Amino acid sequence: MAKESVVITGGAGFLGSHLCDKFINEGFRVVCVDNLITGNSNNIAHLAGNEDFLFIKHDITNYIFIPGEVHYILHFASPASPIDYLKLPIQTLKVGALGTHNVLGLAKEKNARILLASTSEVYGDPDVHPQKEDYWGNVNPIGPRGVYDEAKRFAEAITMAYNRYHSVDTRIVRIFNTYGPRMRPDDGRALPTFTMQALRNENITVFGDGSQTRSFCYVTDLIDGIYKLLFSDEINPVNIGNPDEITIKEFAEEVINLTGSKGKIVFEELPLNDPQVRQPDIEKAKRLLNWIPTVSRVEGLKTTIEYFKSLL
Repeated sequence: MAKESVVITGGAGFLGSHLCDKFINEGFRVVCVDNLITGNSNNIAHLAGNEDFLFIKHDITNYIFIPGEVHYILHFASPASPIDYLKLPIQTLKVGALGTHNVLGLAKEKNARILLASTSEVYGDPDVHPQKEDYWGNVNPIGPRGVYDEAKRFAEAITMAYNRYHSVDTRIVRIFNTYGPRMRPDDGRALPTFTMQALRNENITVFGDGSQTRSFCYVTDLIDGIYKLLFSDEINPVNIGNPDEITIKEFAEEVINLTGSKGKIVFEELPLNDPQVRQPDIEKAKRLLNWIPTVSRVEGLKTTIEYFKSLL
């Protein structure tokens, strides 16, 4: 019996490469599409030579041609950290708009189910806490973060339009802060920044007074949730993340303790529109997918710290 085929855009990125591994391990044929603008071929190098794995270097804001049958598409192509989308604002908007349009067209052509990687950033700087899927968000469309927030909000809107008007089989995951091996050490997010600073015994730079909160989900938990969502019947957005909330200052202290760093915490000015709180309400994922995160932050951090040590 022929294996089912999965296309993963952004497949050489942090999350995309873990998805490639997951689907290979589950017995699928995987086509990884990435232009390597923020992805890294090292993330998928171990799959080279696997007869069920194909890498296509391509910018999905241009027309996509994939030969043969495609059963599933996971659209994960996009810069995803503030440092990336502030440096690549036009590319971020284009992949959210033109790229999503192109992959939805591919899904329609191939009669494939498509899962869109959306983000907790669609909630902006939320005035509802924790964030539930029925909250519409508080986003500044013309602020520096708007290029990412609005690209993802548009991507959700066009995905639902294709579902309603073209009967394309769609799923939407709203991903909250995720961490683990294959994160880029220089991607500008709190966890890799703090960890690399701590491992180098440098001072840990915390923005604002460190009272803003985040909720960190280990990558294997996230991938498990995404996999379950793809094969569920839910077409409306589903939050996948770990609701274990922590302040950024407490998190910095945790990283210092786990690394044994000699660095001290120093405070810098808070970036514009930086969310003050971030915590997923995952009741929907629990109910519909029978999914909860299982990896504790300390356990996940130890593995991630070892990965970053290997890069030094």
